[in-house]
Amino acid sequence: MAESRAHEVTLIPGDGTGPELIEATRRVLEATGVEFVWDEHPAGEDVYAEEGTPFPDRTLESIKRTKVGIKGPTTTPVGAGFRSINVQLRKELDLYACIRPCKLYEGVRSPFSEVDLLIVRENTEVLYAGIEFEVDSQGAEDLREFVASHDAGTIREHSGISIKPISVFGSERIVEAAFEYAKTHGRHKVTAAHKANIMKFSDGLFLETARRVAERHPEIEFEDRIIDNLCNQLVSRPEEYDVIVLPNLYGDIVSDLGAGMIGGLGMAPGANIGTEAAMFEATHGSAPKYKGQNKVNPTALMLSGVLMLRHLDEDEAADRMEGAIAAVIAEGDKVTYDLKPSRDDPTAVGTSEFADAVIEQMQAG
Repeated sequence: MAESRAHEVTLIPGDGTGPELIEATRRVLEATGVEFVWDEHPAGEDVYAEEGTPFPDRTLESIKRTKVGIKGPTTTPVGAGFRSINVQLRKELDLYACIRPCKLYEGVRSPFSEVDLLIVRENTEVLYAGIEFEVDSQGAEDLREFVASHDAGTIREHSGISIKPISVFGSERIVEAAFEYAKTHGRHKVTAAHKANIMKFSDGLFLETARRVAERHPEIEFEDRIIDNLCNQLVSRPEEYDVIVLPNLYGDIVSDLGAGMIGGLGMAPGANIGTEAAMFEATHGSAPKYKGQNKVNPTALMLSGVLMLRHLDEDEAADRMEGAIAAVIAEGDKVTYDLKPSRDDPTAVGTSEFADAVIEQMQAG
């Protein structure tokens, strides 16, 4: 095995089942032989209860310094409480590109026989930009009057309002990222998804920009799809798609659709890449009801670790780690309950034992 330099990486355990998942993933990453120096810092509900913030400054400063982080899932309260830590991270570090592979591995239950998609989601704009006006607030009322005065339509009284900005800058860099990823990873086609037939000045701008960027990459096939048609075709003809680039909200939805096609969120890794840093994390949430039970499938976070290895130019280790994960799943013996033919299968193993099996597979290989 070729020697590699030690990589300093910010390690965020998260909350709920996050610490169990991150520990399993850490052990598998170390078993590849790649050297890591872990700089561990907290984020999530647990530190919020202790310090009044779910994302301490020291955690952010660590990521800014190391430039690379891997994070266990964190809880986002619904309807109240603190905002998503993931959204905050993307804003603070300008992690503009969310990369979500959707690959079906042998041994995973799915109505599909073959799926190998790559979702490239813009992370910083559209309805997730956080530009909102609460119902009956002065801002909402001012905006209603502004829209009416410009003959742009009518907003009903007592409306909560979210603004959907799409810029040339944001659209160009995410589409460029999709083409660069396609070239680097041997992909042959990029599809831009939009709703430009209805939202002509926002989605229309995204589509216009995507077409312009595509002209710079004639070696990669380019097409566009209206978002609802794309969703229909993904579940009827998934083999026709390769790399899909989307604005923020559409990308969030389609990446979960893709996860459903490959066995669920427990199989869906993610990477958030920016100009100054990169954060790797599973697509799924923290599953707090399973906290401390050593039960949850660690595949999504382990595959996120594979993405991190590739980002660190540790391709040989990434190949071995992914191959070992795939082999353990294909054998179907030492896997968690969700990967068994029946979720009540008494032979299912826990999070930690799954990681042990992957380590053994790498050592045997």
